[in-house]
Amino acid sequence: MKTDMRIPGRRVKRTRLVQSAKYVVAVEVELVIPPDDRGEPCLESETVQLLREIKEHADKKDLDWLTKRGKVYAAMPSN
Repeated sequence: MKTDMRIPGRRVKRTRLVQSAKYVVAVEVELVIPPDDRGEPCLESETVQLLREIKEHADKKDLDWLTKRGKVYAAMPSN
């Protein structure tokens, strides 16, 4: 059941990176700048859930699902 409990404020699009052991996924999400606290944009619960789902699919190496939601990059090990 989806509720329409949106945070009031100005909405801006930003790219967020979701990292797994094998991939980094760049996805554009909507953040909200509340009128009474302009210091830090907020994520709505639906956006947080989307980022969690992206992490889960990245952990499962589900490239088909991931490429429909953002840009997928191979994570390279650091030396």
